[in-house]
Amino acid sequence: MKSNEKAYRAWFQCISGCNTRYNLNEIIYNCPDCGNLLEVRHDIDRLKGKSASEWKALFDFRYRRSEWPYGSSVWGKKEIVCPDVDTKNVVSTYEGGSNLFWAERLGKEIGVENLWIKQCGSNHTGSFKDLGMTVLVSMVKQMISEGKDILAVACASTGDTSASLAAYCAVAGIQAIVFLPKNKVSNAQLIQPLAHGAITISLDTDFDGCMKIVREVCKRNNIYLANSMNSLRIEGQKTMSIELVQQFDWEVPDVIIIPGGNLGNVSALGKGFLLMKDLGIIDRLPRIVCAQAERANPLYRSYMTGFKRYKPIHAGKTLASAIQIGDPVSINRAITILRMFNGIVEQATEDELANAAARADRTGLFNCPHTGVALAVLFKLAERGEIVSSDRVVVISTANGLKFTDFQIKYHEKRLKGVESRYSNLPVELPARYDDVRDTILRMVSA
Repeated sequence: MKSNEKAYRAWFQCISGCNTRYNLNEIIYNCPDCGNLLEVRHDIDRLKGKSASEWKALFDFRYRRSEWPYGSSVWGKKEIVCPDVDTKNVVSTYEGGSNLFWAERLGKEIGVENLWIKQCGSNHTGSFKDLGMTVLVSMVKQMISEGKDILAVACASTGDTSASLAAYCAVAGIQAIVFLPKNKVSNAQLIQPLAHGAITISLDTDFDGCMKIVREVCKRNNIYLANSMNSLRIEGQKTMSIELVQQFDWEVPDVIIIPGGNLGNVSALGKGFLLMKDLGIIDRLPRIVCAQAERANPLYRSYMTGFKRYKPIHAGKTLASAIQIGDPVSINRAITILRMFNGIVEQATEDELANAAARADRTGLFNCPHTGVALAVLFKLAERGEIVSSDRVVVISTANGLKFTDFQIKYHEKRLKGVESRYSNLPVELPARYDDVRDTILRMVSA
């Protein structure tokens, strides 16, 4: 089932409504007139030339098939993501299509039986970041093919973004540069950019400090910026919304809970739903809940004022290191989305996030600490009655738990400061004698 991609158009435009348009192959991140972020806009009238049922049939036909590059759940929606990239320049690892796990047992425990976990950690580099990075690196490859002088692509990261950028640049043969806060990412996250040949710079600062440096480096040199202030990333990440609805046979869930740090994911989630509504693919919007760690909660603090005030903070050290961000780049975009989606912002303490992750692990999941933040918020909202049994609820699991085994081990060894490990489970050391083994097993099984 073919589609004439070249018939569709997209461009950059200011999120504040300034009218000037910029081509997607221009190296520009902020509006020259007002300084606000840019976003990718599509020719909606042209997209409406295809009916909702035709779009759904096209997306379903392509989904997880082998025709390049449409088997990717991002590039299978190329016309509404980034029609400007030639197929020969697409850089893909078959991203998307991540498991939508029915958390039946956990849901019954908390009284939310229609509970689902979107396991974005099954993407190629182990996180949802791949959904956006495939679009950004593909556009860089497109620009280089058109003669643009781009020395490298760079990002500041708390781990997952750097892993994704390094992998996609390695596939494309483009140099990646990653800036990481020293001693603030897991070993599993650190080794990924190293393995892929990225220039890896460890700075004695936090994410916000790394972000400041990378923006200056990109501004003064022919280096392309890959952080989520670059809205090409948002275009890829918005397909998470479309894929969710597709996996529910084009039905909209009632509530979606997503952990938020730099807040590009919240913005992308909402953007995908709004586009589907514009095209008539869906007729209602879900409620979006953003979950923040208590020690890195600038959005939550703004929410408590009704979004009337916002002030960056110095983020404290949290187990949810990927969302340890005190001055999120996408704050304005996220607030706009949350207002449109009857949004909630809630927070979780270190004890709450660690025990929420461990409790869910007992039901067959294996969670990163950031998913633990979202799960802790889910438990709170269910207990308060803000989520009810009949709601179809989706928790976005942003990364693979295997990238955070240090967190898991320390939890079960009760070595996480400020955390009471209520679900700790350690090996039982016994002599190699049948009677001792039998007696221990029977005692523990019957406990």
